[in-house]
Amino acid sequence: MGKVASTRRDYYEVLGVKKGALEKEIRQAYRKLARKYHPDVNPNDKTAEARFKELSEAYEVLSDKDKRGKYDRYGHDWQLADQAEAARAQRFGSGAFHGQTYADLSELEDLFGGGGTSFGGIFGDILGRTGARGRRARGDAIPGQDIEQPLAITLEEAYAGTSRILSMPTSEGAPRRIEVRIPPGVYEGSRVRVASEGGPSPFGGPKGDLYLVVSVAPHAAFQRVEDDLHVKVPVPLHIAALGGEVEIPTLKGTKLALRVPPETQNGRKIRLANQGMPHLSGSGSGDLYAEASVVLPTHLSDEERSLFRRLAELRQGIGVTK
Repeated sequence: MGKVASTRRDYYEVLGVKKGALEKEIRQAYRKLARKYHPDVNPNDKTAEARFKELSEAYEVLSDKDKRGKYDRYGHDWQLADQAEAARAQRFGSGAFHGQTYADLSELEDLFGGGGTSFGGIFGDILGRTGARGRRARGDAIPGQDIEQPLAITLEEAYAGTSRILSMPTSEGAPRRIEVRIPPGVYEGSRVRVASEGGPSPFGGPKGDLYLVVSVAPHAAFQRVEDDLHVKVPVPLHIAALGGEVEIPTLKGTKLALRVPPETQNGRKIRLANQGMPHLSGSGSGDLYAEASVVLPTHLSDEERSLFRRLAELRQGIGVTK
């Protein structure tokens, strides 16, 4: 009997990347699409919400080396790959199927006359008798359902990393408190996995996982673009004209000395390398871009007005009144 076609789209197609895409390409593709379809950008848009969930699911798998490897081999049945391999080895030994490998678990299903759904027919029997009784008898480690929970943090917390104390329900009734670490560099839509804190297994296996879906609050001064930060910096007129130094804030709570070149125009951006957000991969950081916001002096003294008049004469100003 033939396979039932899956209605789920290929994860690489969802993110718009090729199967051999690099980790950086996958991350960039996800961030671009996540910003476009994020529920905050598309309020009350169910289509955008569904698209965002689809993107998050695809990225959660393809951004993880181990999960991506299983997905590339088994497709959407990747979560059951370990159990299928273990069962195959148990039933047929390490040389099962004469060393043949399969691109998708459904190929094994076809080989043994599956009933059109995953692990049906004889293929289901390979994994240890279909039905809950057979799975319990084998001690099958079918995990419980993964669950998601939103988590709001500040940009400072996304920069430095942070932790949260979560209250998790238990079967005994009294909640259990766990500490969860949020790594530096997380961004809007990041999914932080907390192992074995999801739903219970219906067959006595391990619990599923909890995924914290991160949202980062807008910052009053800093704007994040991927792993780069942008901030406007007041620059007095005389420093903009002659050059000099000004201080700029950082998300660490410290200040950096910024060298302003002579004749800096309003809006000019000065790059400070490796002073942006830390990469979520744990290697390196983005850049910080300081945008000059030239500040004109006020409450001029008579001498200052005289100097500006002299400057206007030297610059051949027109319409200057004395």
